[in-house]
Amino acid sequence: MSRFFKQAGDSDSDSDESEELMSSGDEAPQAKPSGSKPAMSRFLRTAGSDSDSSDSDSDSDEDSDSDSDIPKPKKTGLPLRSDSEESESEEEDRQGIRIISAQERRLAEMEGTGKAIENGLKINDWVSISNEFDKLARMIQRQHNVSEPIPPFYLKTLISLETSVASAIAKEKEAKKKMNATNAKALNSMKQKVRKAFREHAEDIVKYQADPEKFEREYTALITRDAPTTGAAKTTNGDAIDVDGNEDFRPVGRGGRSVALTAEGIFKSLKSVQEARGKKNTDRGEQIRILEKLLELATTTYQRIRVLLALISSRFDYNSSASSYMPTELWISAQNEVDQLVAVVASNPAYIVQELTEDYDELVERSPATEKDGIVRIRGSIISFIDRLDDEFTKSLQNIDPHGTEYVDRLKDEKTLYSTVCRAQAFYEQTKQDDPLSRVVMRRLEHIYSKPDAVVQALESSTESADIKPSITLASKGSTTGLIHSLCVHLYRTGNSLHRTRAMLSHIYHYALINDFHTARDMLLMSHLQESIHSADVATQILYNRTVVQLGLSAFRSGMIKEAQSTLLDIFTTQRVKELLAQGVHQQRYQVLTPEQEKAEKQRQLPFHMHINTELLEAAFLVSSMLVEIPLLASIDSEELKRKAISKPFRRLLDFADRQVFTGPPESTRDHIMQASKALQDGEWERCRDLVQSIKIWSLMPEAASVKEMLAKRIQEQGLRTYLFTYAPHYNTLSLSLLAQTFSLPLRSVTSIVSKMIWSEELAASLDQSSGCIVFHRMEVTRQQQLALIIAEKVSAMAEQNEKALDAKLGTSGGWGDRADGKTGEKRGEQVQERRGRGDRTRGGSRGGARGRGARFAQGLGNQMGHTSQRAG
Repeated sequence: MSRFFKQAGDSDSDSDESEELMSSGDEAPQAKPSGSKPAMSRFLRTAGSDSDSSDSDSDSDEDSDSDSDIPKPKKTGLPLRSDSEESESEEEDRQGIRIISAQERRLAEMEGTGKAIENGLKINDWVSISNEFDKLARMIQRQHNVSEPIPPFYLKTLISLETSVASAIAKEKEAKKKMNATNAKALNSMKQKVRKAFREHAEDIVKYQADPEKFEREYTALITRDAPTTGAAKTTNGDAIDVDGNEDFRPVGRGGRSVALTAEGIFKSLKSVQEARGKKNTDRGEQIRILEKLLELATTTYQRIRVLLALISSRFDYNSSASSYMPTELWISAQNEVDQLVAVVASNPAYIVQELTEDYDELVERSPATEKDGIVRIRGSIISFIDRLDDEFTKSLQNIDPHGTEYVDRLKDEKTLYSTVCRAQAFYEQTKQDDPLSRVVMRRLEHIYSKPDAVVQALESSTESADIKPSITLASKGSTTGLIHSLCVHLYRTGNSLHRTRAMLSHIYHYALINDFHTARDMLLMSHLQESIHSADVATQILYNRTVVQLGLSAFRSGMIKEAQSTLLDIFTTQRVKELLAQGVHQQRYQVLTPEQEKAEKQRQLPFHMHINTELLEAAFLVSSMLVEIPLLASIDSEELKRKAISKPFRRLLDFADRQVFTGPPESTRDHIMQASKALQDGEWERCRDLVQSIKIWSLMPEAASVKEMLAKRIQEQGLRTYLFTYAPHYNTLSLSLLAQTFSLPLRSVTSIVSKMIWSEELAASLDQSSGCIVFHRMEVTRQQQLALIIAEKVSAMAEQNEKALDAKLGTSGGWGDRADGKTGEKRGEQVQERRGRGDRTRGGSRGGARGRGARFAQGLGNQMGHTSQRAG
């Protein structure tokens, strides 16, 4: 049995050709094939047989024994190649098939949508009509994007819809039974949509209503003229395609419409590109290529400025995603074009680019001769381009792996960006535009305030060779400090409070970076920023945190341990150091960030090269806390007072280390500092010094050798103080020379330290200079005095809690002494100032006597308790 399956197409055919089964019959196996039948006819022409075995058996019974008795069906569809002679002869008889163009396919889709609208009108289904009309509007917008005319069919549909909507609304008002809410809402929506469409195509509708036949003829002539001439003729085998030679051949754009870019039509091309900007089906890459071609064709200064403004905007529009950064090649092209734009407007003072201008015709060439005052004002914003360039540069650094070579290569582009910023500053200085000038100066300051002198000099070197130079340069100011001071002073004079705040913080940061701690501290205190920074934006709060941290590091490098500890304490108490410095996202145990919050956190992160090393920061804070806390712990007798720590993070780590049964060799920075703290408590200052100096992170700090030397000296001094506090009850007299020998300190330094301790009532002793000894005074505190001190401490704590509760209830932020209630308030202010003093006397009174805040609170509370405190002293 032989079966032949016949199918019209084997690839993209849309025909529904049925398969036909041909057989000589299963009951005649002796029948031989005819000699005239070609051998190739026994093979399957297609593999598209989906018939079941039962169907094929039943079909085979109905087939005749002779194939010649069955008429051959005529094929439909696309012409196919065949290996048989029959298929070739059939293909020769077929007529050529025309493939419809994309334009015709769009028209067919619109007509189908129009029929669906008509069906909806018949059954009064305004919901489906609204949906179909939206689809039709999108199709018309697509037509407009590819520069094709509005088809008459759409205008006819609009006119018909307007009539139908009006009649439906009139019937609805008179009808007793109202339509359902969804249908009524869709009807009202259609009323607005049709009205809007009428406004958009008012001119075309007027022409169509005046003479529909003429309008259709013009439309047909227009699409026939603009249709691309392919001149392609398909041969019988479908292989050869011949293009007719045409001397007037031109490239065509989307939809087959020719694109002509000429110097005379630059403004029209610009307008068409700007109208398509931001729309859904716009090819952004094609827009950029068109604008690049227009830039080559631009001849006048006005044309170049207009094309550059549009081209730079198109490059920034290419990457519309807020999470990803702009490709480096596009960024470099945009940066070069911004340089070109600044150079053009700076070399032609008669042309000014500014954000606010009077309305003007964008299709007309303009020159200084056509303007009233001789100055051509063009609508645009160079400072917005500068801001976007800087933001995209920062975003790229945020997304690139900081440990690879790509990050370093990208960072090299900062020099060209800084040069562009300086050129823009020079331009705004020439045109005297104050607001953009302050913004560009702020951008310039943000690039150099946190960098060392060598990097600033490298950035400024590009400015010196530029053809446009700003008035404030490194060469004119002589030093980096002078340059930053001049930029900050310029921003202090502006009316923008945000710029003044950020300039002040940047100025303080720079002074802290060069170890001028006292100047930076005084500027921070006089600015009172710590009182209002909580109401600032997130970026300014991050800058404030960075400035405070750098101020603490500056105090540490300068050897001011107490100042460093108190400055860094606020940051480390929160246990969110990385998040506060925008160097990482803090993950809390029971808090899950939403995708929007996580995206916002990532966008505000600083680039890696601007990070402050948190491990170095923690080492400086813990060492400072050790040198402050360990002598204090040794000076306190009461366990209740010992629980009141100055630095809770350090005390927490120290308590954890004390609970350890076995302590191995130190591995991390914390291990080194905790073991050094224990050695300092035991009086082993040499071991403490060796452990602290062996921390490897000190190598990352500038002038590491001087810092280690400073730490060794401070450890010796605090070791002496700790030793005196710990072992004073066991001595009657102690030789100063022995102390100097034990702690390897000069006798003069030992005498100075002991004298300060005696004067501040930390040590109950006197200094016998004739014999060079310390004479200790033993004073026993009675039970009554101890109870009085405990009561004074509790009353002090209670008063503080009451004042905090009262302030929270009244909504005031002032302290106890800030309440204006006459003389009583003044007296309270004096008491709270005495009680909250932070001098050395807060570390305790005479050894064994009344010390600390409790004693001073008793002195300010009343004479009777003050006498008790004095007797205890």
